[in-house]
Amino acid sequence: MLRLTELRLPLDHPPDALRAAVVDRLRIAHTDLLDLTIIRRGYDARKPRRILFVYTLHLKLRNESEVLRRHHGDAHICPAPDMAYRHVARAPEGGPRPIVVGTGPCGLMAALTLAQMGFRPLILERGTPVRQRTKDTWALWRRGVLSPESNVQFGEGGAGLFSDGKLYSGIKDRRHLGRHLMEEFVRFGAPEEILYVSKPHIGTFRLVTVVENMRAEIERLGGTYRFGARVADLVVDAGPDGTNRVRAVVLADGETIPASHVVLALGHSARDSFEMLRHRGVAMEAKPFSIGVRIEHPQGMIDRARLGPQAGNPALGAADYKLVHHAEALGRSTYSFCMCPGGRVVAATSEPGRVVTNGMSQYSRAEFNANAGIVVGVDPARDYPGDVLAGVGFQRVWESAAFVEGGEDYRAPAQLVGDFLAGRASTRLGDVVPSYKPGVRPADLSRCLPDFVVAAMREALPAFGRQVPGFDRADAVMTGVETRTSSPVRVTRGGDFQSTSVQGLFPAGEGAGYAGGILSAGVDGIRVAEALALAATGQEVAGEMRQGARGALSGSGVYG
Repeated sequence: MLRLTELRLPLDHPPDALRAAVVDRLRIAHTDLLDLTIIRRGYDARKPRRILFVYTLHLKLRNESEVLRRHHGDAHICPAPDMAYRHVARAPEGGPRPIVVGTGPCGLMAALTLAQMGFRPLILERGTPVRQRTKDTWALWRRGVLSPESNVQFGEGGAGLFSDGKLYSGIKDRRHLGRHLMEEFVRFGAPEEILYVSKPHIGTFRLVTVVENMRAEIERLGGTYRFGARVADLVVDAGPDGTNRVRAVVLADGETIPASHVVLALGHSARDSFEMLRHRGVAMEAKPFSIGVRIEHPQGMIDRARLGPQAGNPALGAADYKLVHHAEALGRSTYSFCMCPGGRVVAATSEPGRVVTNGMSQYSRAEFNANAGIVVGVDPARDYPGDVLAGVGFQRVWESAAFVEGGEDYRAPAQLVGDFLAGRASTRLGDVVPSYKPGVRPADLSRCLPDFVVAAMREALPAFGRQVPGFDRADAVMTGVETRTSSPVRVTRGGDFQSTSVQGLFPAGEGAGYAGGILSAGVDGIRVAEALALAATGQEVAGEMRQGARGALSGSGVYG
C-alpha cells in the first residue's frame, strides 16, 4: 500500500477524475491501480477564485515497489503507514471488573475499549440517558428550567454532545488512534465522510444515535450502565508497600462499590467531584483556561469573507475561521474558540443562578448565524493564585455576574460589538438576531468579565476585522459568558496513566486536564483503557503508548 499526498483537483471535478489524476501523477496504467482510499480531503482557499481540493490517498497498486523506485525522492509518494488498531491485552478469567466514571467521549471510548478486551466495565453516569438528557436540556433552552444533573454538561454523551460534534484536533497521534476512533463512530452511525474530510463533524442529533449504539455494543460485550449514579467519594487506603490504592467508589446515595481500577473520566464542569478529590488527597494542580463571550455574525458574511466567489458552494459547506491576536501591552492573547458554522448559541450552565454560553451546530450547519467563542487566556499564578480550585471560584464569579446582568431568569446578557468597543451598554439589538435560548437581555458585558478580558477583546476585535472583513461590524452580537473552555484543574498522573498519589485511579479526558475536544478526549480514553488493561494483567506501559500520559494533550479546543 502506498500513500500519495498533495494531489490537487478543482472543486467541481467529476468522481472519476480522482482515479485519472492518480494514474497520471504516478505514470501508471489504469489497470495497475487496484484500489483507492481517501484518507483526507481538505481544500486550499488561499486563492478564493481558484479553490482546490487537496487529497491524501492510500493506494493499492500492482507494482508498488517499482512505483516507489521510479519516484524515489518524491516526498509525496511513500509507503502507507499501518493504521490498523490492535488491542493490547485480554482480560484474565475472573479478573477485576473496572469502573468507568463518566460517559463523555473519553469515558465512552474507555468503556468500549475495555469491553472489547473482555473486561466487562461498570459505567457510572451521574446524569441521564441521552434521550432524556436532550429533553432536560431543551427545558432550559425553551422554558428556563434547569436540571442540575441533566444538562449540557452532565449526562450520557458529555459536553461534546451539545456542540458541533467536531472531530478534529492538534494532538500528536503516531498510533493513529484518532482514525480508529472515527472508524468506530462510523460503525455506530456517524457519516462515513468523517474519515476523510479535513474538519469532520457529526452534529448533535446524529451524535445521539451514535452514543446510543455505542452503549448497546458495550452492554452486548458485558458492560453495565448505571445512570443517576454520582460518585460522591472514594475509598482509599495504603497497601502492604505503603502506596495509597483505590479500593471502592461511594455513590451519592451511600452505596459502596468495590473497585481496584477506576477510570475517572470527569467533564470539565464536575466541580463537586474536584472538591471530593481534593478532600481525598488526590494530587491535582491548577491549570490555565480561557474566558470570554460568544460572538454571532450572519453565516453568509463569513462565507463571503473566507470563500469569495465560491461562497455557498455546497462542496465547501459553511465556512469557518480561526483567529488569534496577542496584545503586547497587556501580555494577553485573544482567540476564537469552538467556531460553529451555521449554528446557534445555547445555555450551558450546570449550576443554579449562573449563566454559561456554548455553541452548537447540527450536521447540516444550515442555520442563519455563525458563532464562536472569543476568549482570553487566564493563568493560575497571575489571575487566580492560591488554592488548587481557585479557578472554579473565578469561573463562578463571572457566571453569577452574567446571571444578574441577564435578568436572573437564565437569559444571557448581550451587547453589540459597536457598543462594546465604545464602552457603553446596549439598549437594543441590530440586524444580527441572537440565537441564544431562553433569550437575551441587552446589557453591558464589561460588568460580567474581568477588566483584562474586556481590554484584550477591545484590542482584538478590530484586528479580527482586518482578517475577516465585517467581523467587527457594529451590530454583531456578543453574548456572555463563555467560561467552560477547559478544566481549571489537572489531576496529575504518571507515565502509567495512574494518579501520582493513588494507584488504580486513572484520571482521563477533559475534566482531568488531558484533552481539548471530542477527538482528543476519546483518544485519551483509549490510551487510559489500554494502560488499565496492562496494569490489570501485570504488564507495563511502554514506548509510544506512554505518549500523552503526563502532559495535557494539545487539542484544538473544540468543546466551547
